[in-house]
Amino acid sequence: MQVQLRRLSKGLIVSVLAVVTGLTISTELAKQGVPLDIGSMDNSVIKQQYLDRHGKILNITYENRWNVHDVIPLYEIPPFLQKAFVYAEDQRFYEHEGVDWLARLSALRDNLEFHQTTRGASTLSEQVIKMLHNRPRNVWSRWLEGVEAQELERNHSKENILEFYLNQVPYQAQRRGVKQAASYYFDRDLETLHKKEILALAVIVRAPKWYDPRRFPKRLERGIATLADRLYTSGEIDSKQRDEIREFKLNTKRPGFHANASHFIDYARSKQADPHLSERSLVHTTLDSDLQAEIQLLLDSKLSALKTKQVNNGAVLVVDHEKNEIQAWVVGYAGDDNKSFTKIDPILVKRQPGSTLKPFLYTKAMEKGWTAATKIEDSPLENSVGTGLHSFQNYSRIHYGNVSVRQALGNSLNIPAVRAIQYVGVSDFLDFLNELGFESLSEHPDIYGDGLALGNGEVTLFELTQAYTTLARMGKTASLVALDEEVLNHPQRQIISSDLASLTANILSDPNARELEFGTNSILNFPLQTAVKTGTSSDYRDAWAVGYNDKFTVGVWFGNLDYTPMNEVTGSVGPAVVLRSVFNRLNYHRTPEGLYLSENLEVRNICSNENENDSCQNQQEYFLPGTRIETTAKPEGLKIARPTEGLQIAMDPRIPDQYEKFDFSLNQTQDVKHVDWFVNDVLVGSSTDNVYNWPLEKGKHTTYASVFLKDQVKPIKTQPIHYVVK
Repeated sequence: MQVQLRRLSKGLIVSVLAVVTGLTISTELAKQGVPLDIGSMDNSVIKQQYLDRHGKILNITYENRWNVHDVIPLYEIPPFLQKAFVYAEDQRFYEHEGVDWLARLSALRDNLEFHQTTRGASTLSEQVIKMLHNRPRNVWSRWLEGVEAQELERNHSKENILEFYLNQVPYQAQRRGVKQAASYYFDRDLETLHKKEILALAVIVRAPKWYDPRRFPKRLERGIATLADRLYTSGEIDSKQRDEIREFKLNTKRPGFHANASHFIDYARSKQADPHLSERSLVHTTLDSDLQAEIQLLLDSKLSALKTKQVNNGAVLVVDHEKNEIQAWVVGYAGDDNKSFTKIDPILVKRQPGSTLKPFLYTKAMEKGWTAATKIEDSPLENSVGTGLHSFQNYSRIHYGNVSVRQALGNSLNIPAVRAIQYVGVSDFLDFLNELGFESLSEHPDIYGDGLALGNGEVTLFELTQAYTTLARMGKTASLVALDEEVLNHPQRQIISSDLASLTANILSDPNARELEFGTNSILNFPLQTAVKTGTSSDYRDAWAVGYNDKFTVGVWFGNLDYTPMNEVTGSVGPAVVLRSVFNRLNYHRTPEGLYLSENLEVRNICSNENENDSCQNQQEYFLPGTRIETTAKPEGLKIARPTEGLQIAMDPRIPDQYEKFDFSLNQTQDVKHVDWFVNDVLVGSSTDNVYNWPLEKGKHTTYASVFLKDQVKPIKTQPIHYVVK
């Protein structure tokens, strides 16, 4: 009998040893280890968080595995919050070595009594292991967590473990850590929380869905009351504090997030050329989120007011041109999925700029020799477009005769602009625009022709605003900055003389210069000196307003991203109103200085209006140093304006042939006394001015004119023009 007992004991010992050995080996093989530095485990950034210039969050992201954006050191976490979590989750945290065996035995007893798992008794250290190593919930996992928790405590202090836990413990909606939880549930910072709100965070963490304060407030109140009683019993709070906790009313509030900067963030992300930037969890930008939010309201309000005018989209770009930093990047109705095309960024979409390129055209013309006083003929004008003919018109359909460059630019007259580009040259003007940063204008000059003066190419609001910062910065060009200056540094380059840039600014900010077309009480007459230009593309598909003062440059665009026309909305109807409001906001907390006016500019008296009796009204004008006073733009050589070379004229079958006529015309009227018109070397008629009404004949034709000028005996023969009548 004793022999059998000894054999049984030996067998039991061997079995126990085998089980222990097997368990030890299995445990060692299954263990995933504990990082030596729990603050540096896999914190790979899935989505970065962008901050505005003041450190305010621009985008909320919870897609990363860990909380990498809102980590705070333990010493910045309120002591009462630390105590509340310890009492709620692991009362003997500072006594055990990773596993609280007393709590486990108590939990086992309760679970057996109720025949279900009612308590887990995981310590804070075990919960940290659970966060680090995602395992299925079973007994084996609990065993491994206990083993690893003890290893965690051997390698890390209690303070480090508690700090990690409070920063990474999961809540609802992918929030991690007490800082994100305080913002999510109460829209508050940790240091401003009431004791009851702190206890709420400590209770919610047990089962975020079960204790959801928005869905189950009474359930949460009971949990808070129980925890408050425990803290009172332990002496952590007194009776008065417990009563205050009971009486305080929880007020859950969604976190405030007012500035939608999604389009700006997309742009800023594209500018992160440095591969190391993509590894940063926080990206500092130049945007002002408060300004962004205010302009969003302004823009959306104006778009809503113009809804009956078929206006659905708009955008505003604000730049501090002193530092060349983007401060607002606003897209109409951004974030509103009920509005059309809000996912598209109109700031980067190419559209026709209308008259907004004219300041650069006249700047180039003055660089080549014109002055602000140079007179340009504003009279009917037709130019060839391919094999057709295009008639240029001013917006008002009014012609003002000879106008100065100042008047032509201020009133945004079209015909003088066409004459200006003919003086500058399409190719030279296009090269100048490319130098200003208009990369979208990449076609051959022949594709644009003279229409480039009126904006027949396509540019982006970004390019347009950036180009205007060159004028605002006294001729120095540089790329716009979206990220912190320490990250991106763009050198400036002088491409326009400061004297010339200041003269252009003076014209654009002169209310008298725009009086002919805009009147004396124009919306473009800002209360403080601001250079302003508007533009409208053909068929009202685009409306623009751009302006700058001593510090800021602002660009505004209205239109429809599906290219449908607006209902007669011009740059001065919609965008100019927003532009004015934006500058009011920008100037609210500062006293703007006047626009820079170069001391090198020479002030001279000129004859502004010639009367029939050859008398003048004297007016002062600014001139670049050393320039001559040219009162009239030098006209092109005498030539036929109509027909144009290669023109194809189609006769109308609905009109009898004998009644169909075509106007021949010369490009100038001054000093013309008599003109003989020849078709295929046959004299077909004469006129005493520059126009002749020619009866149409089908076929290929060649026309030239013999022009007799006043005080000249011999006529001038024009270059022959070849065309077809079908």
